[in-house]
Amino acid sequence: MVVSLGELRALLADGVPAGRGDEDSVRRQWWAALATVQEDLLGASPPQPGVWLAAPLPALYEPSLLEWLDGWVWTPVEVGNLMPSGLPLLPGLPPPQGSAPQGTAGRPGGFRRLSLREDDGTDPLLVLITPVLQVALALDGPPQARRLVVRFEASILSAALELLDRRLAQDDPAAGLGLRRRLQLLGPLRNAPDLGIRFWPLLAQRLASMAPSVTLQPLVHGEKRSEGSDAVSSELALLEALTHEVRTPLATIRTLIRSLLRRTDLPAVVRQRLEQIDGECSEQIDRFGLIFLAAELQRQPGSGQPLGESELARTDLSRLLYQLEALWHRQLGRRDLKLVLEIAADLPPVMSDPSRLETMLGGLMDRFSRSLPSGSEVRLRLLPAGSRLKLQLSSDDPESREADGLAAAVPMPVGPVLSWNPETGSLQLSRQATQRLFHRLGGRLTERGGSNLTVFFPAAERSG
Repeated sequence: MVVSLGELRALLADGVPAGRGDEDSVRRQWWAALATVQEDLLGASPPQPGVWLAAPLPALYEPSLLEWLDGWVWTPVEVGNLMPSGLPLLPGLPPPQGSAPQGTAGRPGGFRRLSLREDDGTDPLLVLITPVLQVALALDGPPQARRLVVRFEASILSAALELLDRRLAQDDPAAGLGLRRRLQLLGPLRNAPDLGIRFWPLLAQRLASMAPSVTLQPLVHGEKRSEGSDAVSSELALLEALTHEVRTPLATIRTLIRSLLRRTDLPAVVRQRLEQIDGECSEQIDRFGLIFLAAELQRQPGSGQPLGESELARTDLSRLLYQLEALWHRQLGRRDLKLVLEIAADLPPVMSDPSRLETMLGGLMDRFSRSLPSGSEVRLRLLPAGSRLKLQLSSDDPESREADGLAAAVPMPVGPVLSWNPETGSLQLSRQATQRLFHRLGGRLTERGGSNLTVFFPAAERSG
């Protein structure tokens, strides 16, 4: 009988209290847990050999650790179809050689990619075994009852390794033999007695310092697809893999930058440059998160429909825009653009999803301003429009172009959700993808050339 990775998650979750989180919250916990393990726990010790097993994408990203660890990663079949087996998913790593991870006969390092099966699920998991740290992490649970599972107990880890050994024996017997040899060299599993006491406060500190951002969602849910959709699904699978590779190092850079910014002895010019780097990293992390969310809506039939009334909430759009104003001034200032904000007085709240709306507005500002030349002015207005509120973005640049007889370049479609601007060389969400995202949040987006973007939101009934 084939061992599924779903059995492994069930083993790890046995005895763990039921979750109460949504997808965004547990994804932030997952990223914070990975950073805690790699930077706070393993990063404090000299590199040592070990093994790691992960799905559905590589969970580890710290190069100094990966150089010393042997890995096996179960990835979606679509990723394997698009990326040759000799091509690493992680930047800077040499491709695996032979049927076992690179260095099985000598120094460790590298990993081998295996294919997920239909019943494996796609929630992320990681089992990491080194002489100084042994841990298993996983996400599981139904929607709105999600949880992060972290296990340090030797009995649980031994049972997990037995399941993984059986799975490797079925997928790649030579790889299974390589895992057993490495584990024999590492000896008995033994964690420090105070590991759990140290881990959870470190995780809480990281979560407290993480800026809210769009996080990666599951890639494949095992739904049946028609043959005509295979090419699109494969393209979206590759898009998630690339998003992972871009977002991971950016998150690491941002964490390091913020640790430096806590110092009080930084010269003013150094602090300014670090803050600029931090802002650029956050902007790109959110941008790639939006790209992936758009891909999810494209892939799942019916998911582009507006959220139900129970999922929408009264949202003070005026206050949200004022909160984002300082951030947008800095973001646009890096490209020598100016922002003018005009908000009518005494506007009612709108019905939307506030947890997503902030990031979507940031993505809209980025999409609108990215192609504007230096010195342009971005004007944002929020006005009443009958039973709705009208959010309008406009710029003085396209009109001056038309007066000069110049036409703005039309973005070219690249795949199902992206377009490419030939003037700036940048990728951005396509008009259709942006419309779908706002439609999901209760809004309706209209666009006139490159000079005007308007989003209509349904106004909430005034209380009392």
